[in-house]
Amino acid sequence: MSHTTPDGVTEYDPEEVQALLEQGRVLLVDVREPMEYAAERIMGALLYPLSSFDAAHLPPNGERAVVFHCAAGGRSLTAARMRQAAGQPAAHMAGGISEWKAQGLPTVRVGSRPA
Repeated sequence: MSHTTPDGVTEYDPEEVQALLEQGRVLLVDVREPMEYAAERIMGALLYPLSSFDAAHLPPNGERAVVFHCAAGGRSLTAARMRQAAGQPAAHMAGGISEWKAQGLPTVRVGSRPA
């Protein structure tokens, strides 16, 4: 279940994010680096590396909420806090793609179909 961190960031678990993606209710933003994204990613996630991140360049929440993810949850929480500081609602996926895979959810790898 989603919950809110003490500083006001909404935190989703991977199964919630998958359901929201399937319903078209989230814009999933991967804040890992391009090499990480190229090697393996979540289908439908857009790349916006934290190393060049600017919260002002993201659309405001509308029909779809912006949710960040990374490898384990640290960078995505940082991105969510930056978005929050820019005056937008902030959310991230706890545990990142590592937890996504641990829960048996599919990924896309270079040269393969969804795993």
